[in-house]
Amino acid sequence: MDYRTVLTTCPYCGCGCGLYLEVLDNKVTGTIPCKTHPMNQGKLCVKGWNVHEFVHNPNRLTCPLVRKNGSFAEVSWDEALDYTASRLKAAKERHGSRSVAFMASAKVTNEENYLLQKFARAAIGTNNIDHCARL
Repeated sequence: MDYRTVLTTCPYCGCGCGLYLEVLDNKVTGTIPCKTHPMNQGKLCVKGWNVHEFVHNPNRLTCPLVRKNGSFAEVSWDEALDYTASRLKAAKERHGSRSVAFMASAKVTNEENYLLQKFARAAIGTNNIDHCARL
């Protein structure tokens, strides 16, 4: 039996709480708060305590999917990004940049949310951006 803990950062919000993932025989099995981390000082919210549950979930997406012939098909990252870029470009050209909207996430860093709003405003030309924490 191989047991270890891996220090990491909680992915759920921009706070950046420190936690240890408990790993038993190469499978993530639990979460322990980092008592010396300056952000959370040994405390975690309910999301942080349960962060390990999605890692090995069989319903978790592990590759990009694109709808083809009415159902989803696995594709490469290059194909998925090209598809997404072409659809965004087509929507912008057909309906104008204000027809495109973006939804930011509490599950990414503040820097990633900043990049999304910068992309929305500078590259697409829309101010239509919101954040799920407001819901």
